[in-house]
Amino acid sequence: MNEHKEFGTAKRTREGPQQQTLVNSLRGKEQWDEKSEAAKQMSEKITQMTVLCNLPLSFVESVGFRLFMAHAVPKFKVPSRKYVTGTTIPALKNKVTEYVLGKLAEAGAISFSTDLWTSQVSPLSLLSLTAHWVDVETFTPESVILHANEVKGSHTGEAIAGAIESMLLNWSISKSKVHAMLRDNASNMKKAMRDLGVSSLGCFSHMIQLVVHYGLLSQKNVSDALASGRKIIGHFKHSPLATSRLETVQTGLGIPVKRLIQDVPTHWNSTFYMTASLLEQKSAISLYAADHQLPATLTASHWTLLEKINAILAPFEEITKQISVATSTTSEVIPSVVVLKRLLAKQTTEDSGIKTMKATLLAALGTRFQTVEAEPLYSVATILDPRYKDRYFTSAESSKLARSALTQEVEKNEESSLQTTTTEAADPASKTPRMTAEPNASSCFKGLYEEFLQEHAAEQGGASSTATQVQIETYLAEKTIHRTESPFEYWGKNKERFPSLATTAAKFLSAPSTCVDSERLFSTPSNILDEKRNRLSGDHVETLIFHKKNLPMYLSLNPKDLNPQED
Repeated sequence: MNEHKEFGTAKRTREGPQQQTLVNSLRGKEQWDEKSEAAKQMSEKITQMTVLCNLPLSFVESVGFRLFMAHAVPKFKVPSRKYVTGTTIPALKNKVTEYVLGKLAEAGAISFSTDLWTSQVSPLSLLSLTAHWVDVETFTPESVILHANEVKGSHTGEAIAGAIESMLLNWSISKSKVHAMLRDNASNMKKAMRDLGVSSLGCFSHMIQLVVHYGLLSQKNVSDALASGRKIIGHFKHSPLATSRLETVQTGLGIPVKRLIQDVPTHWNSTFYMTASLLEQKSAISLYAADHQLPATLTASHWTLLEKINAILAPFEEITKQISVATSTTSEVIPSVVVLKRLLAKQTTEDSGIKTMKATLLAALGTRFQTVEAEPLYSVATILDPRYKDRYFTSAESSKLARSALTQEVEKNEESSLQTTTTEAADPASKTPRMTAEPNASSCFKGLYEEFLQEHAAEQGGASSTATQVQIETYLAEKTIHRTESPFEYWGKNKERFPSLATTAAKFLSAPSTCVDSERLFSTPSNILDEKRNRLSGDHVETLIFHKKNLPMYLSLNPKDLNPQED
């Protein structure tokens, strides 16, 4: 027996120490304690990276990542997926939640946008709720995603109303603090807002979609031309050989090699881009068709019609871009509708062949926005936007109603605050001069906004004895700022002059003009819940969305840090 032990000892001595794994060989002898502050911070940073980069949670257990970490931080033991999902993500959510609660507590009136999304790779539907408000100290617009809850069963108005009410209660937000809810124009959403008992507005972008669809795209000659264009684009999209041949033709003609753009039925502006791409490649497509067969033919009349469609949709696309930015508010709805109507009503020498299209679109615009100037959520916001004020109402009656609604809102603020200084409000010494910069020369609306400012000069009323009227008349008597300037910056500089107006402006300018933020939100679950990760629960998806959208604010990240490719 002793001889056997001696033989084993000698063998181990000859073989040397046991071979280490590659990961262990890269690590130092001493590792951080899992409960140490350094280890906790490193785990949190890895969690932040996983969430912000839409990485699968199993990423922390991948060989490549563990090799990298063993080399970069040898003393740190990379946590398991179970530890990340059970410990670091909940801990991070608690921190972000506490931060968001603090922001909401400081906010005055809050507006919300909501939308429904259904996954294409999993039987999962999510209802989002995004909060928007204006910081009254800095007058900067803020927004946070509160929920993206799973909605099971039928999406009835009652079910949606109940879900949103639970979301508000979860964040201790009373309905009295809700200024407005932005939603799509579906009947179940409208009913949900009525059942909830809150003011709501339809998404402006969605209403523009309906105007273009029913006013133009539903016409038979237009739909036939677009259908032929879709078939041709589909041919190239489904055939690598056809695409290669088209690229050869493009190169031969000396034009940029580009792929044709296919439109999406639910987004009218994609039809605009489709017609633009077809027109850009007209010569290449025609030359291709001379040697190869296509599933459809675009005749000379079709090409002419596509040109007219593209020209008439250009103003709608410009408006859509304008209202889709994060800082767009409901104040832009009335001016946008008014200038669109005037543009369509104007007759020019270039109207040959499109008069009927313009008339149809004008009629659809009038029907869809018939009462827009009578809605205080729109009219008061427009007056409180220093770019527009009361210059864009189409009748004296509409302007009078808007002023009356504004007066009532400001008086509510004055009742709760006795610190209004009428001398500061009436002092014109520090008036903000209007910029003389010209709008973009390529704009479809060149000169139209200025026409309204000239036609609707501010009315100079008599002296008023109330602080409310002094503020309103003084504010309206001043010139508007240029359309490219920020209304938030204006109120940040003039809140001392017009304290009650500024408070009211913070409330009404908190409402976005569209549900674009909520729609963009759902690009996140599309990336999170893909074909490789189609079994994630609704709770996990919501947690990842919550972090993805709110972490940048919590970490005070600069937008350029999130999109370095823009530099």
